[in-house]
Amino acid sequence: QVQLVESGGGLVQAGGSLRLSCAASGRTFSSYVMGWFRQAPGKEREFVGVIMWSENSTYYADAVKGRFTISRGNAKNTVYLQMNSLKPEDTAVYYCAAGRGGTRRSEYDYWGQGTQVTVSS
Repeated sequence: QVQLVESGGGLVQAGGSLRLSCAASGRTFSSYVMGWFRQAPGKEREFVGVIMWSENSTYYADAVKGRFTISRGNAKNTVYLQMNSLKPEDTAVYYCAAGRGGTRRSEYDYWGQGTQVTVSS
């Protein structure tokens, strides 16, 4: 069974940093795209960024470009989301997902349970 488990969320002041982790298990993810999404209260789940597992290339939403960085761990089943210069509007539950790629939720087959990130002003 495929599992994605996020960790690393928490409370941080505006301007601070957090690093989220996503540990994948259950199958080989070398052919998958790993994405990060977030959902703020009362809002739709939105795309944050994506990494091509095999090519190590990345793509980000405009709202986080230049502040967030997605990378792979040395263990090939871990993906990170480094978040710098955090803003209160970054407050959301953050999800990692695995699938065919892209910016739409429908393009991802597997989802983690989410981790809460709260940025105080």
